Amino acid sequence: MGMQVFRLADAEPFDPPGHRGVGPVRLQNGPGPSQAGVTVVLSHYLPYGEAELAEQPTETVYVVVSGELVMVSEGVEEALGPYDSVRFSAGTLRQVVNRTHLPASMLVIRPATS
Repeated sequence: MGMQVFRLADAEPFDPPGHRGVGPVRLQNGPGPSQAGVTVVLSHYLPYGEAELAEQPTETVYVVVSGELVMVSEGVEEALGPYDSVRFSAGTLRQVVNRTHLPASMLVIRPATS
């Protein structure tokens, strides 16, 4: 299949474990087997929302699209703003925190599960 369009209006919200004050929606692919090689999620972090410290199951790329989010891994903290990105290898422990009074959003891109 050449081009496959998914509309934001049709995106599935879900509630990932270990997330507080975060509203993610699936933009590309859902859980389970997929025809595409990647999964793309848009996550909205409310002020002081967070993804608790957890191990990344697969290589994952985060791209901040609005606001500011702090990435915490192995004792290092990095604040990321719009269009900044970070890559975590599989098995890396990471935490994501919105420490501001404004909402923030980011794309989460990882290999699709089979």
